[in-house]
Amino acid sequence: MPELTVVVPTLDERQNLAPLIASLESVLAGIDFEVLFVDDDSPDGTATLARQMAQHDRRVRIVQRIGRRGLSSAVVEGMLASSSPYLAVMDSDLQHDEKILPALLARLKQENLDLVVATRHREGGSMGEMAPLRRRLSEWGRRLSALICRTNLSDPMSGYFVVTRAYVDEVARRLSGTGFKVLLDLVVSSPRHVRLSEVPYVFRPRLHGASKLDILVGLEYLELLADKLVGDFVPASYVVFGFAGGIGVLAHLAAVNLLRLFGFSLDRAQFTSSAIVIGLNFVLNNQLTFRSARLRGRRFVKGMALFYTACSVGIFLNLHVMNYLTGFVPWYVAAAAGLAVGSVWNYWMSSMLVWQVRRRAQRVRAAASGTPA
Repeated sequence: MPELTVVVPTLDERQNLAPLIASLESVLAGIDFEVLFVDDDSPDGTATLARQMAQHDRRVRIVQRIGRRGLSSAVVEGMLASSSPYLAVMDSDLQHDEKILPALLARLKQENLDLVVATRHREGGSMGEMAPLRRRLSEWGRRLSALICRTNLSDPMSGYFVVTRAYVDEVARRLSGTGFKVLLDLVVSSPRHVRLSEVPYVFRPRLHGASKLDILVGLEYLELLADKLVGDFVPASYVVFGFAGGIGVLAHLAAVNLLRLFGFSLDRAQFTSSAIVIGLNFVLNNQLTFRSARLRGRRFVKGMALFYTACSVGIFLNLHVMNYLTGFVPWYVAAAAGLAVGSVWNYWMSSMLVWQVRRRAQRVRAAASGTPA
């Protein structure tokens, strides 16, 4: 059993595998280690190359995930697939300075810590040549993390750290596995004070490929924050579902007004707008709320038909509850209650029937345990 497993999530990083392994061989001389690539079925053949390399180097391992995406969940699966007492997490894009990895591991062992983080925000550390927009996004992320993180962590957005196997086992079942910042998830999921330290480093410029940072990544970060803030009461995905629904409400109001300008009666404008907005909400939820179970091709068409059916029932429930309560409470309370019932129904049916989130999760767990789903 190796002393250290370096978990590296990959997506279209084929060109970086060999340079990364060569760098790790150099800096980890004298340390029994392995590199575990967790690849989300990269189209460029990253997993195939990693598997070929593993045939000639016992220190290389590969976990290939098919049908699911996400940096945090990939890192968690990689850590759980290892039996090493110490686990390192770093990106595959060569922006993390591997030269400080021995220092991270040494401090973890010598000071009996749970976690040692490579930080860009202590003396001696730097964001390097990061683009101004990414710097601003990183700073906003740091500030927002204060909503859920009570630990003195200077770089909660860091994706480079070393952690003990014991600590991962302690918090694994509390992890959200949401978004791209698994470090923050690891820290805030602990029910106790986390023993941690930091080592500064300079963030290097990207040599190959493009940044994966986009609007979906930002949304996933906000979803992680929501999960840690209200996840014990409301699923974080429901918050995103409500956000998509809010966009739909605004679009509905705008469409009704526009159709009225073209001579539509109010009833006809309401019906036409509702039909359009249900389709808009389906697309938004397919891209945002249920992006890990995103529907494509024929399944997209079938899913849209099911979504229209579910939302039609949701509209009926909304109106029925509102009309029933109108005689007992003010109209705005009745309207809010009807909207809440319809929203919960739409979310539940979307999750269970349209995108089949629970069924997919059961298949993943069954595949991991080797039992039939």
